[in-house]
Amino acid sequence: MIKDTYHRTHDYLRISLTDVCNLRCFYCMPEEDYDFTPESRLMQVDEITHIARTFVDMGVTKIRLTGGEPLARKDAAEILKQLSDLPVTLTMTTNATLLHRYMDILEGCGVRSLNISLDTLKPEKFLWITRRKQFRLAMDNIHEAVRRGFHVKINAVIMKGLNDNELLDFVSWTRDYPVHVRFIEFMPFNGNRWTSNQVFTWKEMLEVIATEFPYEHLQKEPHDTAKKYRVPGHKGTFAVISTMSAPFCSGCNRMRLTADGKMKNCLFSRGETDLLSALRNGEDLEFLIRSNILQKARGLGGQMGEDFKKLDGEKIDNRSMISIGG
Repeated sequence: MIKDTYHRTHDYLRISLTDVCNLRCFYCMPEEDYDFTPESRLMQVDEITHIARTFVDMGVTKIRLTGGEPLARKDAAEILKQLSDLPVTLTMTTNATLLHRYMDILEGCGVRSLNISLDTLKPEKFLWITRRKQFRLAMDNIHEAVRRGFHVKINAVIMKGLNDNELLDFVSWTRDYPVHVRFIEFMPFNGNRWTSNQVFTWKEMLEVIATEFPYEHLQKEPHDTAKKYRVPGHKGTFAVISTMSAPFCSGCNRMRLTADGKMKNCLFSRGETDLLSALRNGEDLEFLIRSNILQKARGLGGQMGEDFKKLDGEKIDNRSMISIGG
């Protein structure tokens, strides 16, 4: 097992396949003309499989593929097929705009759960946030995924003055559709111009939702990042990921591998370990993985205090979100 100095067991690996994305969400990408990683610096298919197998041999039981947009990678199907041979639960985070091309492949590879990024239910706002006119395609693909029986989680980053007025619309959506909406507090990354006054907190969200919907708490599972709720009679659920106002680091079991092969032990960690170069040089990956996880801070990469309102986002030493992987 992979354990850190705080006795947390890490059995969940998130692998970014690419930093390329066909959308341009401002909170994720620093600018429109982004300098994407050259293909030669990306992990190749067999390298992804080799590194993933090393983690599995060390106790990883779940792998999530992320991006950028993972399905924007031309060899995404081959990566899925190779990783599906590993004894893990295989999942993916996507913006759903390319999902129609891969639905059969995902099913064939045993992927039964999808996290789908969708920050608004309004077409005109979707265009403003993403700078792309893809709302209808994304929604059609979401509904098709639900129809096919995928467990669909909707990830919505909630920001004051942007989409906090859609909380009730999202919860209404769960009445007739078995979607599981997860509201995410806005987090700071390089280039996303984060300020504390844009954060709409977990408690503020619940206050808004309570004005229209009576809700009940759902049982917390080990390593949950989300506080989960259900409105009685609704087919779906909603949850809040309260990274800024109520962190959940004590139960963290996650590790991240960027598209260029760097291991991060926390979403907000300063340090990285270059597993790709080590693999190409024939070095011992297991030793590097354990060394990396032993450097993991107690919480939030060791870069944030308990009060996010005192945080200066410009002082966070990290990558952009699209470069890390979702």
